[in-house]
Amino acid sequence: MRSRLRFGALALGLLLVSGCADHFGPGLVQLAAGRGWEPLPIQNWVVNDGINPKAMVFCTPQDCARPGVAALLSFDGREAADMARVLALDPTRLAREFSKRPKAKQAQKPKSTTTVSRFKQDGTDGILVEIRANDGGRLAATAILYARKDNALSMAIAVTDDSQAAQDFARATWASR
Repeated sequence: MRSRLRFGALALGLLLVSGCADHFGPGLVQLAAGRGWEPLPIQNWVVNDGINPKAMVFCTPQDCARPGVAALLSFDGREAADMARVLALDPTRLAREFSKRPKAKQAQKPKSTTTVSRFKQDGTDGILVEIRANDGGRLAATAILYARKDNALSMAIAVTDDSQAAQDFARATWASR
């Protein structure tokens, strides 16, 4: 009887896992699983209308010399227009938007500095957001490549702890679209 229960539990577990296997999406060609990058089930996480997740991958410190997260998204309709308007802001204003703090913490001295700069990749607009601890320590870098066509906005986003790596990951994500 015990062995039947164990077998039944194992079979049920395998059935549940196999039923979810296709929800992880295709991954990204240039940030492949064979090099440590694993896909995430972004299609199940994004529920906003007008936001279409294409792929999301991550690489842990155990698997990559430079761990990070990268995603490929597209926006339609009003979401595309709103996102394009925000991305077109001047870098100083974008830095203020990225570094907004909750009202409860606004009286405290900020523990980090946010900078935003622009870059291009083969004619595609890009933004690099760097958030650096004021003590000169840790850095979080987010690189975004984006382009608008008709009523849609495509975006590649990469986040890691190195500015150049973030740009490289965003370029690889963009090339995988």
